[in-house]
Amino acid sequence: MTGTTAISASWALPPVARSAVEARRHVRAMLDDWDLGALSDVAQLLTSEVVTNSLLHARSPIRLTVEQTKSGVRVAVTDASIVAPAMRPRSQSATTGRGLLLLSRLADEWNTELSDGGKTVWFTLSRDRDPWEGAESWSDEAPR
Repeated sequence: MTGTTAISASWALPPVARSAVEARRHVRAMLDDWDLGALSDVAQLLTSEVVTNSLLHARSPIRLTVEQTKSGVRVAVTDASIVAPAMRPRSQSATTGRGLLLLSRLADEWNTELSDGGKTVWFTLSRDRDPWEGAESWSDEAPR
């Protein structure tokens, strides 16, 4: 860990597949420390998706930042690519391409911030909202 306080922590991760596993482990540990374990499963899933996208597309070192907020948690992944993620058309049988769909369905909010040195993709989760509510009726299309 390179930086930690009572309300945030940050780690540098190399551009290797194992970093997705490490990122999930860090998120789980911080949420447990902050008594936000109820958000852990969805936070780990979304973290894994964002880190994997970064690994596949940026192929650069990653910075993972986890922050406790008044309502829950904010997770951010920074890499060296200046290309913002975008949902692309895909077939029903595609084995990839659902990460942004999951973000749009499960996160309270998510966005991308571009900078000269790359981008940060972040999402928030609130302890007061069940991210899985209504999941039975979800289609394979992004919510409107």
